[in-house]
Parts: sequence; C-alpha cells; structure tokens
Amino acid sequence: MKVSEIKIKVTVDDNHIPIDIKWMATDSGVDHLVDCKAFNLSIWDPIESNSLGINLWTDQMRVDEMHAHFFRTLINMANSYQQSTGNPFAVEDVKAFCNQLAKKTNDWEESKK
Repeated sequence: MKVSEIKIKVTVDDNHIPIDIKWMATDSGVDHLVDCKAFNLSIWDPIESNSLGINLWTDQMRVDEMHAHFFRTLINMANSYQQSTGNPFAVEDVKAFCNQLAKKTNDWEESKK
C-alpha cells in the first residue's frame, strides 16, 4: 500500500487574513513547499453526508486571477464528476454555464471601468 500526503501551509496576518499560502504533494515530484495564491478544498463527510470546504486566497490574488481560478475549478470539478459517475451531461453543461458566466462577468468588469 502507498500513502500520499498533501501539505498546505497558510500564514495569516493579525486579522486572520491569509497573506501567504504554500503547498506540496508527495506525488508531485517537487520536494519543497511551492507558493500559491488560492486553494479550494472540499471533503465529503460520510457520517454527516455533507461536504465540508475550505476556500482561502491571499491578499495578493488579483480579481482577474480569481475569475480564472473559479471558472477553471468549476470545469475541473465537472470533469472529475463525469469521470466518477459517468454522467454525460456534466462537462458540457458546466462549460456552457461557465462560458455564459464568464461573458457576464467580463461585461460587468468592463462596466466598472
């Protein structure tokens, strides 16, 4: 049996706002902590039959980066969902939703200028 570990290190300021996030995974081939600006962790609790989540980002995360991170995360989740369940509609529908939301988001961002 093989055991893999994922390590996430979060440094917060006096107000508990993340100012630095680093991560590493034993299967990544990288043997040291690497910088990142955001992460989303979702865990299924089988006892409560509920998802638990942690969503953190640093104060250096730009809004355009957050938009890209959000949309790519949704698409990655849809790919995982389709792979694990065989649901043939997941990826197509989520991509269509992301495209619509990205256009509305872009229009909204442009209107603020």
